[in-house]
Amino acid sequence: MFGSASPGSASRIHLPRNGLPRVFYNNSSSFNSFPARNMTIYAHPGMSSAVLHRDTHFLPKQAIGGKGSYIFLEDGTKFLDSTGGAAVSCLGHGHEGVKQAIKDQIDQLSYCHSAFFGTPVTEELARFLTDSTGGKMSKLFVVSSGSEAVEAAMKLARQYFLELPTPQPNRTKFIARLPSYHGTTLGALGLGGHVLRREPFEPILAQNTSHVSPCYAYRGKKDSESDADYVSRLAVELDAEFKRVGSETVCAFVAEPVVGAALGCVPAVPGYFPAMKAVCEKHGALFILDEIMCGMGRCGTLHAWEQEDVVPDIQTIGKGLGGGYAPVSGILISDSIVQTMDKGTGVFRHGQTYQGHPISCAAALATQKTIQQESLLDNVRSMGAYLEHELRQRFEGHPYVGDIRGKGLFWGIEFVKDKTSKEPFDPSTRLSFHIQEKGLEPGYSISLYGCSGTIDGIRGDHVILAPPYNVSKEEIDIIVDVFEKVVSVVLKDLDL
Repeated sequence: MFGSASPGSASRIHLPRNGLPRVFYNNSSSFNSFPARNMTIYAHPGMSSAVLHRDTHFLPKQAIGGKGSYIFLEDGTKFLDSTGGAAVSCLGHGHEGVKQAIKDQIDQLSYCHSAFFGTPVTEELARFLTDSTGGKMSKLFVVSSGSEAVEAAMKLARQYFLELPTPQPNRTKFIARLPSYHGTTLGALGLGGHVLRREPFEPILAQNTSHVSPCYAYRGKKDSESDADYVSRLAVELDAEFKRVGSETVCAFVAEPVVGAALGCVPAVPGYFPAMKAVCEKHGALFILDEIMCGMGRCGTLHAWEQEDVVPDIQTIGKGLGGGYAPVSGILISDSIVQTMDKGTGVFRHGQTYQGHPISCAAALATQKTIQQESLLDNVRSMGAYLEHELRQRFEGHPYVGDIRGKGLFWGIEFVKDKTSKEPFDPSTRLSFHIQEKGLEPGYSISLYGCSGTIDGIRGDHVILAPPYNVSKEEIDIIVDVFEKVVSVVLKDLDL
């Protein structure tokens, strides 16, 4: 369709400045440069796209269908979605039950404005999710994307302190971690601490967030430290940051229970989150957990905090909430915050047109009921253990693999130039990018979520695997086999 010469031989189509597509063939040494040795062809001058794609120089292949763990492309390729996009497609593609629930909701009511009306499906979803916390969280606020959920959480945290019987208007700041990622909107981006993602927008980001070290044992924990010692040191650092910026000025500390895109599936060591919450309580600040990527069953329990012996004041959820069947995310809110709001103005001064959208709520409710009814969390745990075993068997002794970490069906592999010193590859190598791009080629046809900036937001490479909760053992075997082949070929191509 897009490659008119040698169909299927082009991985992507490059659009140079004159608007004509240039095709980089699979034997190109780099998708990042334009060396003369790359074979190129100019397709029909009329070939273009009215879509502003993520990279204006490339036209992505068209996905025309999907079933289970596979996406079907226009050229006939059967593409193994081993990452669920960005850890989204927790039930895979084309689940009949979820599709039917969406159709039924459309037949009943497709939209109404939440300023005027509520809907039964939104109420049912809220009850399902709050019940799933054992009543520890008492309200749900539904929006459309992870970034929107983080924005809502930040605004709710600020308003909470204004609604107290004795308001605390000086609380305007947040503390997060490096090199975290919490979303792309200006508020969420400012909260995050990922250098490369923030860089173009630094001049217009709010300056009310500071950052502390992550709980990143592979690089942060000293050889001489026990887990308890490491946790104690991080707690002292967080406490010092509260004091530095002014305890009375901080709304909340925000962290991911298992860090996703920024670090590559890094879980905390035991005891870390209770220690961080204790510091927050000492300074009167809220404790917010961002579970947009790692929650809703991805790590083996519906809520990642269930494994951490801690309960957040506010929890953001997304991705696996609706499994990609409709745009949906939200925040779960502790009863103490709800009661404070109720005794105050009772009005959350935040709202959006598609807030609590009935179709999104129907998709989320059907997804969550399916996870429960089909006992998919059991499969996440058992297949997650199998995926971990296979990854460690294949890659633990690999000279360029520094760390393998994760939980459930959420695993990251960090690559290093030197295994002993943990020295990363030079950013110019773009190793994770090449692994991701190689996986897209017809010979492999697999999604490999490659990210850079693992160490400090600039240096470091990791790849994430996040297959659907109903993945089979046979599919995991294929994922690991193909991943191993892709890594081998990329390292050879880069002369490493």
